[in-house]
This record gives sequence, C-alpha cells and structure tokens, in this order.
Amino acid sequence: MLVIPGKLGRLCDGTTRGEFMRVGGAALFGMSLPELLELESARAADAAKGPKGFGGAKSVILLFLQGGPSHLDIWDPKPDAPTNVRGEFKPIKTKVPGLWVSETMPMLAQALDRATLIRSMSYTPEGLFNHTAAIYQMLTGYPPDKVSPSGQLEPPSPRDFPTAGSQVARLRPPSLPMLPFVEMPRPLQESNVIGKGGAAGFLGKAYDPYRLYQDPNKPLQLDDLALRSDMSQQRLEGRFELLRGINGSMKELEKAVSPTAVDEYYAKAYDLVLSGKARKAFDLDAEPAAVRERYGRTTFGQGALLARRLVEAGTRLVQLNWPAVANGNPEVDAWDTHAANFGPLKNLHCPVLDRSLSALLEDLDARGLLAETLVVAVGEFGRSPRLGVSTSGNTNAPDGRDHWPYCYTALVAGAGVKRGEVYGKSDATGSAPTENPVHPTDLLATAYYALGIDPAMEVLNDLKQPRPLVKGQPLVKLFG
Repeated sequence: MLVIPGKLGRLCDGTTRGEFMRVGGAALFGMSLPELLELESARAADAAKGPKGFGGAKSVILLFLQGGPSHLDIWDPKPDAPTNVRGEFKPIKTKVPGLWVSETMPMLAQALDRATLIRSMSYTPEGLFNHTAAIYQMLTGYPPDKVSPSGQLEPPSPRDFPTAGSQVARLRPPSLPMLPFVEMPRPLQESNVIGKGGAAGFLGKAYDPYRLYQDPNKPLQLDDLALRSDMSQQRLEGRFELLRGINGSMKELEKAVSPTAVDEYYAKAYDLVLSGKARKAFDLDAEPAAVRERYGRTTFGQGALLARRLVEAGTRLVQLNWPAVANGNPEVDAWDTHAANFGPLKNLHCPVLDRSLSALLEDLDARGLLAETLVVAVGEFGRSPRLGVSTSGNTNAPDGRDHWPYCYTALVAGAGVKRGEVYGKSDATGSAPTENPVHPTDLLATAYYALGIDPAMEVLNDLKQPRPLVKGQPLVKLFG
C-alpha cells in the first residue's frame, strides 16, 4: 500500500488526510475504494476472532464418566498386544479412514467424523490416587490438599477450589434468564465422600450448580422452578419489588455483601421462575419419541438429551455424571471394573455410552449447535493395561483392570475442534503416551479457552492469595 508521509489532518467527514491519501494511493495499484474497505473489514473480522478456538464455544457439555472407563476396551484398542493386555474385544473401523475403536462402540464409530480422540491423557499421581482425588483434580484444575493413605479425600469444604462449572457461572453468566450451570443426574461420589470437586467452594453457594439429582428417564419434579399454587405472578412481583426496596434502603447491608449477592441473586431467581425458560428446557416430553429412543431410554441417554436442550436454552455448562457411585459395582452400573471387566462393558455400560454419545454428536450437528458447543467425554483415569494387576492398592480379579492415570483417552468435539482426528498417541500396550501427553488440567484449560476465558487469569483462593484459574495450558492445536 502506498503511504503518504506527513502530519495527520481531519477532513469534514471525519476521515484523516492520511487515510484519504492512502485510499488514493491504493487506487494507483488497481484497488478501488469498495475493495479496500472490504479488505479492511476482513482484517478487522480476523482480528476480532482472536486466537484460534478462543471464545468459539457458547456452552460446554461435560460427560463425566466417573469410575474410570477402560480406554483399551472402548477408545484405544491394542489388537497386537499380548492377550492379557488386549482383552476380549476386537477393533472395528470407524467412519474416519485409519481410525479404529473397540467393537463395543459401533454407533460412535459412525459419528467420529465429528470429533477428536485424545489418546494421550496422562498424569502421575502422588501416592495412591483413587477416584475422589482424581475427580477433584479433573474438575477444579488443582490437586487436592489432603489425600488419605487410601487415596480418598475429606468431604467437601467451603475452602475447596471451585469446580469448573462454578467458575464458568461466575465469569460467563448467561445473558438470558437461564440456569448457568447444571449438574445431573446424581452427585460425584466415592464410598461415603459425596460431592467432592463438584461445588463452588470458596466462591460461595450462589455459584453452586443447579443439581438435578433425578432420573431424567422418569417424570421430573421441578417445583423450585415454578410458581407455588398459592403464589400468583403479580404477588411474586410485589414481593420482589418490596425486597428490592428494603435492600435499597439498607446502606450498611449493601456494604456488607458482595456485588453479586442478595439483590442480584434474588433477581436471577425471580427471572428464572417468571420466564419459565428453564422449566421448558427440562420438558423432555416436548421431544419426538424417535429422538428420545435414539438417545436411549436410560438415565444417561435421557440426560444427554436434556443436556442438549439446556445448552439450546442458554445454559453455559452442563455436567452429566455417569449415574453410578465411582467405586460401585461394575456388574450393575459402574465403570470400576476391578473384576468382571468384559461382560459389564459389553452388555451394560458401553451400549449406553455408545448410543447416547453418538446421538448427542449427531443431534447437535444437525441442529447447528455443535459449532458453538464444546462436548467433552472423559473419566478421571483409565484402566490398567495388564489384567489382574494391582496399581491402586485394590484387589483385582484375573479378568479385572485397576486404576490407570498414566495413559487414557478423552473425546472432544464442537466449537471449532477438528473433526475426525486423533490427538496424541499411546504406546503398544496403552500404558503411556508416546506423543503429545495431555494433563487433565490442560483439558480443563481448553474448555475455559473455548468459552473465551483466559485459563491463566488470576483468581483469589480462600486465603485471598492469587492463583491461576487453572494450572494447565489450552490445547490450541485441537482447533481447526
């Protein structure tokens, strides 16, 4: 571009003399004024986009597979490994040339052209690192302060680091009256430790998730999102105006509470109830029967459908926990396959995950929602490559797999994530990454990054000490 030096002066229409001369110079090289303006507009649009993938997501759906599913038997089969590693399942082709998964996931195999598999999730725990400690790290981005000899933690505390959804609710609240963060259909749990890593911690209870601890495959009770039968809309409006007037006249109260407390908190609840938006989002009966069947008439399947409805209505983060105690019975509902690894995966757990996850990816894509929704499916760790060994102090049957944080798999999709890709690589037995190891905190940082939140931003912990939001680096190479 020809640049005419000299002092800037402004013409009557607000354009500087330098800008006017630069336009004229551009014309000397065959570029018209409309073409120049189009070029400048494109440059401005590129600059507004920011770094690749940053802010590409409006919402996140986290399918948290608490219990630790076996990566070798689902996402990362090793057919050439010894028998006591490869197990009973055979690999099958997917829709992506050269990409194979376990025969336990035939429907997902046809939907993987919409997602990326991260086969190099990995971390080395300090001491015995059982479910609760791993869950806490995965969802808060910080290792727990206290781990017992068994690897379990103390119950939730107001001093805990906030779970990711609570941080998102604070930093990216919905612009419309909608629940910012929903957790369902049951709490995080290992033995008698319930909810660790799943609360707002030192942010305060105002940022806790809306907890729908019900089976979405059954009629939902949503009394807290509806007007009571004895409370008309006019009466509720009157009560809210009265409350706002009282708060406004109590200057000492205003000084005592945080900027997001009392009045704003009640205002959000008021808007939620009156708008009816959240209540409508929970109405699965509004879905065609064929759609509900496609997701599967299971707790997890209907939960995945509900997650789609929630992000469609404006919820920022939906966390769908696997509906079982993390260290529960694998022959009933849990991923914790210290014994009987293959039968439950084949007959119970994988069919549910396969149907619901593939349906979610297909449905989001068909509705145009996958472009703005980040989907993450991951557990707190994988399972031991060798059968029958003890890696966590637990007893394992000859056909069981123990905890294995050193290498496992996550699925990510949407919000600009590359389609039909594999990120990272595991070794010949699925024991360790050989390319691009990904710490769980890196995956969490990526979710923040996709939502337009800087993972390195400073937050104050319970002692008012500055800390990064998460000790991890976003995986920018995931985004196309």
